[in-house]
Parts: sequence; structure tokens; C-alpha cells
Amino acid sequence: MPKFVIEREMPSVGQLTQPEFVGAAAQSNAVLDKLPTVQWQHSYVTGDKLYCVYIAEDEDGVREHAELSGFPANKISRVVTILDPTSADA
Repeated sequence: MPKFVIEREMPSVGQLTQPEFVGAAAQSNAVLDKLPTVQWQHSYVTGDKLYCVYIAEDEDGVREHAELSGFPANKISRVVTILDPTSADA
């Protein structure tokens, strides 16, 4: 299935407490339980944004998760390839 990176603009998200992150993850997981074709891999937290990596059949599934969970999905980008240090070994 395709992989997507979701950019979520959330002012001061980097200042949330650990219990608040736990609650947000639980909220996301509750929605994911209803969407069997959408998987959340992980997220990167910055000062004012989240960058979330998802696997889904299509962008619509990612958007549905955002709508049902109440988290913004300001930009959704489909990953076309992954590069890492071993990519130089080809």
C-alpha cells in the first residue's frame, strides 16, 4: 500500500505534555480501529507542526482519519521513494 506524509499545522504542539501526547495517540488509535485500510506508522513533533507517516490505500483514507479524529491534515504527500545512507550503495 502507498505511504503518505501528512503535515499538520498545530500551534505550540511541541509544548504538549506527555499525558497530552498519550491522549492524542489514543484518540488517533480509536479512529484507526474503524479504518482498517489506514495505518499510522509514526509522527515527528516540531514546535508548531506534526509530520505523520501513514500507510493507506489512498489519500481519501488519510483525509477520513483526519476528519474523524479532529486533527488537521494541511498537506498530504504521497511518498514516491525512500532514500537513506544505503541508497549510495546501489
